[in-house]
Amino acid sequence: MNNEQLKILGINDTEAEVYLTVLKAGIVSHTEVANLSGIKRTTVYSAAKELVTRGLIAEDLSQKVARLTAIAPKNLTTILDNQLRQVEERKKLLQPLIEALNKEAGSTQYPVPKIQFITQEDISRFFFQQTPTWNESAKTVDSTWWGYQDPTFVENYLDWIEVFWKQPSAKEVYAKLLSNEADIEKVVTQHPQREIRPWASVKQFTATTWIVGDYVIMVVTNRSPHYLIEIHDPLMAHNLREFCKGVWNTLTTK
Repeated sequence: MNNEQLKILGINDTEAEVYLTVLKAGIVSHTEVANLSGIKRTTVYSAAKELVTRGLIAEDLSQKVARLTAIAPKNLTTILDNQLRQVEERKKLLQPLIEALNKEAGSTQYPVPKIQFITQEDISRFFFQQTPTWNESAKTVDSTWWGYQDPTFVENYLDWIEVFWKQPSAKEVYAKLLSNEADIEKVVTQHPQREIRPWASVKQFTATTWIVGDYVIMVVTNRSPHYLIEIHDPLMAHNLREFCKGVWNTLTTK
């Protein structure tokens, strides 16, 4: 029999060889296992100890010389079931452990941003799915969508812009976006909460970027295929928002 097959039981090559030797011999001592398998006796003792712990062999200590007996192959399913049950029990304890360790880590832990990449076919669905989340996050900061807008975004997703302001989550939310001069803005329904301010010194924006609460969202629509990147990072969002606010306040409304 190939020892590789026994690795499903979570044992190594040496332990597999010891198990097979005991199984074939029936009742055998550690020394006899060493002689039959060619494995050093000290190694047999350590391997047998692990196999006893896993329930694959039994050790009879009632005699002067300890004897080993392998569990019947038909009982292996029971052993695996027990192992799975133990894994499930450990999984239940894992989340509290993670939370406790995170507290111990304190400020030494790096804040890793959460990033999502959305392809063109899923962008519209993602907009409607995430809008309430983005708006609620915005309300925890200043209730405003800051950033800059590529006019091609309006050309491709005008329907979403129109629906956006009708959603309950958009109540008391504002948009203050920098952009280029574009005729497409003339067809957008004017909303008192949405303000687009041209930035004449910038030749052309090549991607729409929003800073919304703790989120930074970039949407590329000036080429195909379109794509969206969402970054959930409070620190990045804060700094980009402050930058956009600063630029916004230096520009005058026409």
